[in-house]
Amino acid sequence: MNLTNATALVTGGSSGIGLAIAKSLVDSGSRVAITGRNEKRLRDAAAAIGAHPIKADVSKEADVTRTYREFFDKFGHLDILVNNAAFGERRLLVDMDRAAFDAILQTNVVGMMLMSRDAAKHFVERKAGNIVNIGSTAGVRGAANGTSYYASKFAVRGMTECWRAELRQHNVRVFLVNPSEVLTNFAATAGFAQDDKNPTKLQSEDIAHIVKSVLEMNGRGFTTELTVFATNPKD
Repeated sequence: MNLTNATALVTGGSSGIGLAIAKSLVDSGSRVAITGRNEKRLRDAAAAIGAHPIKADVSKEADVTRTYREFFDKFGHLDILVNNAAFGERRLLVDMDRAAFDAILQTNVVGMMLMSRDAAKHFVERKAGNIVNIGSTAGVRGAANGTSYYASKFAVRGMTECWRAELRQHNVRVFLVNPSEVLTNFAATAGFAQDDKNPTKLQSEDIAHIVKSVLEMNGRGFTTELTVFATNPKD
């Protein structure tokens, strides 16, 4: 597709991978809105890249409804939804906290479903559209301490395959991008350390490059799933 004048909505767009994707789309000529829960950070990020800020929590259905109302009032229609909003933690099974587990699934799984459901209604009516789900290599294999986050990303992968099967007949492309470790503020939130100056680890811009590239393919085809690894990461 031609990204010039395309309209895009990026969840979790105030930092990290989401912000990098939004910036890449803006730089390509798209009209972009970003969502986030921290109003100041959201507005600062939007101003920095030339996007429209929409303060929203994707895990809340009323926020999702309001997000689309505001988006359509601003842009008229939607071409691209990027489902990026997510968070995680590292915790042993024997130490699992039910509230934390529920919160992760509510954002990473339910929130993605809510955003995609409303986008899909619009896309089916228009007979065109693109949904980009940011998954993770955590969605293709398990690891110790990963119960909640890995479960959420396995669910994302499964939902993506279901939506793809449903929506292809309506000329809607559904992509899944699985990054491995990326240097963002995700690690601090999840409770583990990263060397954010490590030149061998993936950067948010690398994932943004992938998203832009798959979207720009001619609409008669699409890449279903991409996994992104650092070539030779050093700790």
